[in-house]
Formats: sequence, structure tokens, C-alpha cells
Amino acid sequence: MPVVAAILLATPATAKHHHRHKRHLPPASQSAAPAPETPLATPVPASRPQDMENGADKSGQDKGRLGSNDDFLNQEKSHPKWDARPPRSKSARSGSRAEAEPRTPDVVPTPPQKPTELEPEPPETAPQPSEKPEPPGEEKMLPDPRSADVPADKMPPEETACRERLKALGVEFEEHKAEHDPEIGCSIPYPVVIKTLGRSIGINSGTELNCPMAEAAARFMADVVQPVAKAELGADLKSINQASAFVCRPRNGTRKLSEHAFGNALDIASFTLSDGRKIEVGPAPPDKDAKFLNAVRKAACGPFKTVLGPGADPDHALHFHLDLEPRRHGGTFCQ
Repeated sequence: MPVVAAILLATPATAKHHHRHKRHLPPASQSAAPAPETPLATPVPASRPQDMENGADKSGQDKGRLGSNDDFLNQEKSHPKWDARPPRSKSARSGSRAEAEPRTPDVVPTPPQKPTELEPEPPETAPQPSEKPEPPGEEKMLPDPRSADVPADKMPPEETACRERLKALGVEFEEHKAEHDPEIGCSIPYPVVIKTLGRSIGINSGTELNCPMAEAAARFMADVVQPVAKAELGADLKSINQASAFVCRPRNGTRKLSEHAFGNALDIASFTLSDGRKIEVGPAPPDKDAKFLNAVRKAACGPFKTVLGPGADPDHALHFHLDLEPRRHGGTFCQ
């Protein structure tokens, strides 16, 4: 016990001695004095709560940056390049559908407006049929001085002389009442209906012509066609088949009166020979017939002022058209 007590008593004394010794350390120990300053550097952790606060702010900022990054991504998604791609989320699809749905009602109201526009149009087009009376207007032919010709109380001398020449040619004919249609313009003041074109040349019944045309046809058959038939075909001309004589109508496709409307034209469809052969006018006759028809057609240009036939136009593909239409300087039109 006394030893222990002695040790205990000695211990505090040594401790005091060491404490004193530490206070009187050499300057090197003072240079180590910054050691307590290290706790001053250690206060850096003390500033960490501020940094933690700043860190919280920074985390908020980082979150803000993340949010801004998300916004940036969203902006990039809203970029036209992203718009070209299909929406990834169902909400985007539903949103696009929701946008498409309000557009359809915008298109729906437009149809009812169109019928309202179409309804007033029919009354405007309705008066147009009134303009269609143009077809009847076509019946009104262009004026022709011959349309006003009407018979006189006494037959003129030139008509009487023409009939005397017909008799001399052996033409059988009979007088016919005057033809006159003031609405269309057809007129033959002194028509004749011929039964023959000479003593040996017949023609269909009901061939009505004016006297000068009847005389020209009779002379042409006797002076031209008969000799050509003998030379080319070795037979006499027996008769002709006329396709048209007097007809009160305009020229095809025009408003000008045809020469048929004045009994001034004759259409010939075929020639019959004494041996029974029939030479038909057409686009492709046999060689012998073609030679005869070409000679007749060529010789007709002169005695007649107009000569048309196959090749001239579709209307004359199957007959010869001969007329005495008055032309300037006595000219002719032959095709």
C-alpha cells in the first residue's frame, strides 16, 4: 500500500512536469503550432453544411439543369425531324388523334354550302335552252335572189323557147306547178318533170327540174355519154338512174341552199346499157367501168358549172353531182 501511494503521488507530479515541459518547448514546437490551425482547415467541414446548402442549391440547379435537359430533349422531340417520326407514347398518339378529330367537323360543314351554290345555278342555266332555237334558225337559209322568184301571169319567152328545144331533142316532159317555199327559200317558178332524156335514153319517173337544167342534161347524154358508152363499153346508153333532182334542202352541213332547191342540179347513181349492164358510180369500180366513168366525169366539167363525185367528199361517194350554179366569170368547180 505505501508503494502504491507513492506511485500515485509521483504520477501527478510527472504529469505536471511534462505539461510544463511542453509549454517551454523550443521554437520548433511553435512551428508545429499550425497543428491547431489544421483544425482551422478542418473547419472546411464546417463550411460543408453551407456547401450542403449550396449543394442542395446545386442539386436544385442540377435538377433544374436536368429539367432543362429534359426540356431540351422535349424541344428536340418537337423539332420537325422528330415530328416526322411516329409518336412514341400513346398519349402523343391520342393527342394527335384528338387534334385530327376537331379537323373533321371543319370539313363536314363545307358540303352543305356546296349544294346551296349549285341550287341557284339551275335557274341560270334554265334560260339557256331558249338559245337552242338555233337549229330552227338553221332552217332559215342565207338569202338567195332566186328564192323570191314566182311565176308570172304569162310564161316568159325564154321558158317557152327552152321547152321548144326539149321537144327537138326528143325529151318527153310535162309541166308542173310552181315550187315556192318562202320560209326555206326553195323556188322553181316553171318546173318540168321529164320522163326521158331523148328518144332512146330513159330516166326515173318523177325527175323534176327547171327547164335549162333539163335541157343541159338531155344534151350531155346525147352528145357525150352516148358516144363514150359505145367507144368504151361497146353498147348504147339505155337509161340513167337519178339519185336526186328537185329537193327543198340546204347543202349538207351549211346554211346555204342547195342547187337542188331550185331544180338546178341532177345526181346520177348509175348508167344502164342496151345489153343490160349497169355501170354504178362508186369509189372502186371495175377497170372498164372506171374508164367509162372517168371519161364522163371529165367531159361534164364545162357543160355543167359544178361536177362532184367519188373522192370529192363523203356525200358524193356514190353518185355524180351535176348542176348549173351561176359562178363568177362563168367559171366551174369540178372535183
